[in-house]
Amino acid sequence: MGNMQRKRILILGGGFAGLTVAMELERKLAQDPPVEVTLINRENFFLFTPMLHEVATSDLDLTTIVNPARKMLRRVHFLAGKVDQIDIEKRRVVVSHGFDHHRHTLEFDLLVLGLGSVTNLYSIPGLQEYALTMKTLGDAMRLRNHLIAHLEEADSDCCKVKEPLLTFVVAGGGFAGAETVAGINDFVRGALQSYPNLTEDMVRIVLVHSGSVILPELDEKLGAYAQRKLAGRKVEVRLNTKVEGFSGRAVRLSDGTTIETNTLVWTAGTSPNPLLETIACAKEHGRLLVTESLELQAWPGVWALGDCSAIPDRRRGGFHPPTAQHALRQGKIVAHNVIAAVRGTEPKPFDFSAIAQLVAIGRRTGVASILGINFSGFIAWWLWRTIYLSKLPRFEKKLRVAFDWTIDLIFSKDFVQFLDIRAPMVSLPEEADVSQQSKTAAA
Repeated sequence: MGNMQRKRILILGGGFAGLTVAMELERKLAQDPPVEVTLINRENFFLFTPMLHEVATSDLDLTTIVNPARKMLRRVHFLAGKVDQIDIEKRRVVVSHGFDHHRHTLEFDLLVLGLGSVTNLYSIPGLQEYALTMKTLGDAMRLRNHLIAHLEEADSDCCKVKEPLLTFVVAGGGFAGAETVAGINDFVRGALQSYPNLTEDMVRIVLVHSGSVILPELDEKLGAYAQRKLAGRKVEVRLNTKVEGFSGRAVRLSDGTTIETNTLVWTAGTSPNPLLETIACAKEHGRLLVTESLELQAWPGVWALGDCSAIPDRRRGGFHPPTAQHALRQGKIVAHNVIAAVRGTEPKPFDFSAIAQLVAIGRRTGVASILGINFSGFIAWWLWRTIYLSKLPRFEKKLRVAFDWTIDLIFSKDFVQFLDIRAPMVSLPEEADVSQQSKTAAA
């Protein structure tokens, strides 16, 4: 390494994929003086998204599923900023950050793209203005505050029309939608004992799914089991149905019906990061088409992984699914191949089959498929918690989550809003303030 030319390595995106690359390079490469590794991410933390619905529904404290990037990376440089432009031909990236959003141009020799995906609203009327989403920590906090605000409003003596306040619709019957609707159902129904003017028959929770069975990623039997469990807990499952519009007061469905509600949580669609459209390379439905070594076709020294990449599946045909467990393995392969490019060694191909797929559906119940074996009920829920806890980075966060889960077994949930509201203030003349203090002291 002593006579090696200095290599500048940029990693764009700090999700499962990008962070794994950064941590692997930190462990194996970043301590070498001729190499400079920089991770760029919009937030200064890594969000463990599989547990996001538990934050939204008060099972976990909001800080337990986030890890500060600077605590996880000691030698890899970190920049909290927004990627504005990517110029692969000129090998440079433009990033903006700071209060004034000023720009920096960063040059690179090797580039890793892990920019993930964004929520796709499919141009459905009203969703942009009124729908809630479940992709970020802010989304989870917003949903929690929204649920509690509606319970508070519905419980007030002056509230005459409670139905729209106590009807909650979730669109999308995949992993995110099933876990979100189950969490909302447990949270809202569990809260009713604290609201004397509300009864369980006032609550209506609806899951809208475009397919014939929910959880299409799993075996159909597991999807049917989850569907029965949710229905048994008074969740209304509407199959073969799509959302066609939302006014903020009512959801219009493709079967011609309308649901009066103030709440629509959209989990039904994602698309690759729009920034990828500016990259001149082969794509598959907007995702960057890569080789088996996860390198962009026709662009050596540039890798793409995670939700923003289309990776051919050599065994089964088609492409690998954009899941967290795939992103983790892809991160290790890309890190190996980056090191191979630096040291002039052989790259590795990506070849991985999903080991497990797990979904929690509330009330200590879940469904899971592990190594082709199906599980359901309590054991699937226990496996969900055990496996995801093991994947959560840093021992400190594992301990905090385990502690929160233990407390949850003993005590009921807190129905507390986290609002960004300043304390009340006044601006009085100094003389008036002194006069007022004198009167108070005399009294």
